[in-house]
Amino acid sequence: MLRQAMLAVSKSRRAERVISTSPLTRDVVRRYVADDIAAVVAELTRRGLLVTVDHLGEEVTDHEQAEAAVSAYLTLLGLLPAGADVSVKLTALGLRLSQRLATEHAATICRAAEGRGVTVTLDAEEHDTIRGLHAVHAALRREHPGVGVVVQAYLPDSLERCEKLDGARVRLCKGAYTAPGAYTAPADIDRSFVRCLKVLMAGTGHPMVATHDPRLLRIAATLAVLDGRDAGGFEYQMLYGVRPEEQARLAGLGAQVRVYVPYGDDWYAYLMRRLAERPRNLTFFLRSLVSRH
Repeated sequence: MLRQAMLAVSKSRRAERVISTSPLTRDVVRRYVADDIAAVVAELTRRGLLVTVDHLGEEVTDHEQAEAAVSAYLTLLGLLPAGADVSVKLTALGLRLSQRLATEHAATICRAAEGRGVTVTLDAEEHDTIRGLHAVHAALRREHPGVGVVVQAYLPDSLERCEKLDGARVRLCKGAYTAPGAYTAPADIDRSFVRCLKVLMAGTGHPMVATHDPRLLRIAATLAVLDGRDAGGFEYQMLYGVRPEEQARLAGLGAQVRVYVPYGDDWYAYLMRRLAERPRNLTFFLRSLVSRH
């Protein structure tokens, strides 16, 4: 129930105004959202971690906003080292306006990224955008085979999606939205995650295991061994500001660990979804709002 309430708050303009204008919010936001993206990427790289960077913003309502998002990503690419990744939400590129428009904008980012040795991953969003997400991904892969895509385990068709994506870069996550008919019980979502993970690890693509769950991390490591994948054959992905010690531990063992780093002013919806996923984060956030200590 708390998760559902937080996801509802993430869509509330009134709550956004109250929270985003609070002078006590800034330090909390900076824990999960990069302020100086170049400095954060440099520091994570120095620690032996990979990065995927998300320029925050979604659900644009006109062509001008979509073009601005593309421009922001092209600027971002100039700040990233080879081997980095950018995470792109298609609604920021105009998916709500036109699937063709979003495809063209994503292709522009893919071409520029390839020129710098950077990969692109298409982020999953609300359930009614998933069909468009995979259609755009399939179209892009014809000329940009390295483009990745996200599969959310909370959706009941996630296993079928993973089976169809053999050979692709796939980020598997639990999912931070709601959807009719979706799995809601944590145990059901975890079981779906493991079913999908088995398919991805046994396949020919590049699994990107996006979770902080210790048990799922152990299962991923075991499956990698059973399926003969070395450290370069898959990667762990974790959020900026969440379990940094575990990120360092895994990297120290020789695993590929990629940190999902969001940045930009449009942080509200992203942060609320992160708080919905982890109640401990919500406690920290609320405590920070009522005290500067």
